[in-house]
Amino acid sequence: MDQEAEMARPIWGARILLAEDNEINQQVAQEILQGAGLIVTVANNGREGVDAVMKNPYDAILMDIQMPVMDGLSLLKNLRELEAYQHSPLLFMSTQDMVEIEPKALKAGATQCLAKPLHEDFLLDTLKTWAVRFVA
Repeated sequence: MDQEAEMARPIWGARILLAEDNEINQQVAQEILQGAGLIVTVANNGREGVDAVMKNPYDAILMDIQMPVMDGLSLLKNLRELEAYQHSPLLFMSTQDMVEIEPKALKAGATQCLAKPLHEDFLLDTLKTWAVRFVA
């Protein structure tokens, strides 16, 4: 068993929505998450993210703060209005200065903010912390 999968054992099979418009960032996040045994759906913007949650349930949602069509803050607000996502782990990802963006994101309802580029161990530990109680 590889290290990624072993680290994520408590959340194997968790359904993760990745709302990210950058293809390279999508690929990096997907490799980490799928390598750890998680099921990943990609949304290329916030509007696709809203559409995805209306069709399928997710155990956690990772979202970029800056996306076309609908940005991460708007996606977050839309998700928090849905009963199913009022207490779900909604994690922001950003290359912006965390000192500036994190207070805005947390005030809007983000569970936690992650700096990009994503660090595998930190991402999986964060998901274990927040998502383990939501995985059936």
